[in-house]
Amino acid sequence: MKKPARGLRSDGEATRARILVAAGELFAVTGYAETSSKAIAARAEVDLASINYHFGNRSGLYQAVLAECHAQLLDRSALQQLVGSDLPSASKLRVLIEQLVARAMQEPQAWQLRVLARELLAPTSHLQVLFQDEALPKMALLKQMLAEITRIPVEDPALTRCLLSVIAPCLMLVVGGRSFPGPLQEVFKMSPEATAKHLYQFAIGGLDVISREYAEQTGIR
Repeated sequence: MKKPARGLRSDGEATRARILVAAGELFAVTGYAETSSKAIAARAEVDLASINYHFGNRSGLYQAVLAECHAQLLDRSALQQLVGSDLPSASKLRVLIEQLVARAMQEPQAWQLRVLARELLAPTSHLQVLFQDEALPKMALLKQMLAEITRIPVEDPALTRCLLSVIAPCLMLVVGGRSFPGPLQEVFKMSPEATAKHLYQFAIGGLDVISREYAEQTGIR
């Protein structure tokens, strides 16, 4: 009796994954508003009831797709492992930036990043849930990493400014993509390694200045 149960569960997980990918690929091209459940079901080769069974409705499916997209850009468990590693704090930041740049500049761009870019450029009501469930826990880990580098407490607003300054350029690569006109076109012609090296050096230099300024103002060294 146990073997059939495992088989059914495995089939269900495979169906769920197939729906998720089919929906993500369509959302990446036409967006949430213009992608129907019928089109998703056809692409995934399932019936409409399967979407409702696994995700509740189209809204639930889109929320699951967004969570997958955010994990593709920055996986929480991998980030937690990096932050808790024995690497020097500056090296942790270097690794993080290298990973973010490599994912943003991969060719062709993954559908997960295209869906995420669409949501950030034209936010829906799902963005707040994505921020609460996915972004906030990762931001806490990123602040912990930056606190090690700057010696600024995680609750200090100065560290939030540091976080935005470090992450924003990487997010710009994701949101803009290769088709975005202007300076990004030049950046995407560079190698990911050169781009990551520049962003890391720029970030670590800025963090060093802010760290010294904070120490002078507070007397904490």
